[in-house]
Amino acid sequence: MTEREAVAHLLRRATFGPTADEVDAAERAGFAATLDRLLDPAGADRGAAATPPPELGPDPAAALDKSATREQRQQANRRRREQATALTDWWLARMVAAEHQCDEKLLFFWHGHWATSVQKVRSAPLMLRQLETLRRLGRGPLAPLVDAMVRDPALILWLDGQQNTRRAPNENLARELMELFTLGIGGGYDETDVKEGARALTGWTVDRRTGVARFVPRRHDPGRKTILGRSAAFDAGSYAALLAGRPETARFVAGRLWFRYAGAQVPAPADLAGPDTVGTLRRIFTAPAFAQTRDTLVKQPVEWLVGAARQLGVRPSALPEAGRRRLLTGLNALDQVPLRPPSVGGWPAGTAWLTTSSLQARLRVADHLTAVADPAVLARLTAAPPAGRPEAMARLLVVDRWSDRTRSALVPLAGQPRRLLVAGLVSPEYAVS
Repeated sequence: MTEREAVAHLLRRATFGPTADEVDAAERAGFAATLDRLLDPAGADRGAAATPPPELGPDPAAALDKSATREQRQQANRRRREQATALTDWWLARMVAAEHQCDEKLLFFWHGHWATSVQKVRSAPLMLRQLETLRRLGRGPLAPLVDAMVRDPALILWLDGQQNTRRAPNENLARELMELFTLGIGGGYDETDVKEGARALTGWTVDRRTGVARFVPRRHDPGRKTILGRSAAFDAGSYAALLAGRPETARFVAGRLWFRYAGAQVPAPADLAGPDTVGTLRRIFTAPAFAQTRDTLVKQPVEWLVGAARQLGVRPSALPEAGRRRLLTGLNALDQVPLRPPSVGGWPAGTAWLTTSSLQARLRVADHLTAVADPAVLARLTAAPPAGRPEAMARLLVVDRWSDRTRSALVPLAGQPRRLLVAGLVSPEYAVS
């Protein structure tokens, strides 16, 4: 693998999708310096600063009481949906605009890991607060993150934690906390540990009016619990600390990071877990096996769309409302909309994204993206002679090379730059990084 291919591979995985200029700069800097810049970016993120979160206001339904009319409830629910759409629009725009791309993609990883859906939480402000927690703590060690998440209002509502009381324990949050978020399946726990963990989490509820998670002592079970062989009067904080400190948790989370950033085709190396998440990412990207994962990882729809938008100079925040709706409609057709994971297990991976219906949806989104592409970006493509445009497009889309089969499909389109771009965006070489 050449130096350019190595940094392009790194950037395709560590970011949502590099531009040709970013690959040029990375090639000049070298792999090591590029990795340092990705994991420890200097200065403020000007792209993110230019894309501030929307002013959502309070939950419009929280102030309603039993006397509210049907019309008032419908209006509140409509406003809730508008808030959720505004938040999704904002995050999609930030994914494209962010200069600290590695941080933004890591946030998307954590969103899929602690998979929480606004459709059940029914509060965009709480979802925004969860994203802020994941952004603030997601780069560091696991213990503070797990501690914050067991008391995160959106996660509590998503997994029925507010229904977990000493008289009627609800095991949903404890079970998923162990199975999906920390220890993983086969992480050394059993049903008794789940039940005891549920007891430790009792007492937490969410005040819908303020959006704050609140501890109610009379709802909490203060007795001794035995979890993973340890006996104590566990509460949410000590239970979170116990789980975060287990070696199984470090191995499981490191494995999930490998799965999302490197894929499942090449086995994860041993001892991937670093002292914090950034340390684990460094070990992933510098592992000899990482280079072997090139051309094996199917892009998730969000990664595909955001990367294409970055490379074509499309800024969703600058599009009219109808244009932004088309992007969200496209993601909905591709079955991946931010803030709406299908289950607590998050989104699928691999060839699940490569279906006949998804190809048709990608064609529609690709057609829209090329229609609103930055003219300066398109000029780079049209500046090349028709015979050289497939190669010029490969550079634009950061594709290392076209297969003979793809090239034979692209060559007849060389005289129609927009159609050529659409074909490139839905090609196998672009769908798989």
